[in-house]
Amino acid sequence: MFLDFSVLEIALTCLLFMWAGFVRSGLGFGGAALGLPFMLLIYDQPIYWLPLIGTHLLFFSALTLRTRLNNVNWKYLKSSLLYILPPALIGVFGLLNLPNLWIVTFIYSITLFYAVMWLFNKSIHSENKLFDKLLLVFGGYVAGTSLTGAPLMVAVYVRNVILSQLRNTLFVLWFILVTIKMTTFAALDVDLNFLTAVILLPVAAIGHFIGLKTHDLILRNDVVFKRVIGGMLVLVSSMALWNLY
Repeated sequence: MFLDFSVLEIALTCLLFMWAGFVRSGLGFGGAALGLPFMLLIYDQPIYWLPLIGTHLLFFSALTLRTRLNNVNWKYLKSSLLYILPPALIGVFGLLNLPNLWIVTFIYSITLFYAVMWLFNKSIHSENKLFDKLLLVFGGYVAGTSLTGAPLMVAVYVRNVILSQLRNTLFVLWFILVTIKMTTFAALDVDLNFLTAVILLPVAAIGHFIGLKTHDLILRNDVVFKRVIGGMLVLVSSMALWNLY
């Protein structure tokens, strides 16, 4: 369940999963990237949080996609998976074998990178097919390690998938990556904390449906949204890295 969390920590956990659900459906990506750094302030073990996030992502992706699979860019998805899946698998095994301090440092470092980009309204983009492939490879590795590789892969997808198909195509990508990750966890006897994930589903559902309703509004105010979140994440990630060392 919630280990030995205090009542306050349980309440904060519920709020963070509501937040992750809101971001995931509102932006179409980033639930883990914008939620996990805060979750690690409560309990600094990614291997505890990632199965919970993964279970929710599978559930809500399936819920969102159940009537939208005909609006997915399958051609680009299949071609991009050739570059994403191998490093993603390497990242999963890295998560399970590398020291926890290294993984936490990696998560906060990549989050700090995203946060600075968003705070100063900079975007990751490429006009070069080779750089596209490098972003997909590194994004796959980051996703395998921590499920926070979405912004790197989105930078490529947004150039190759029309806007009306982008969110659905990304949800299929997340579903595939998380299925592989969760299957690997199960095969290696990692505790999936399934009961805790089920208990947190209702609060995550609140965030998910708010995100669905506000998706268009968020996209119209994308710069402001990312700058506010970027500022928060710069502060959190900087303090976390300072405390780690």
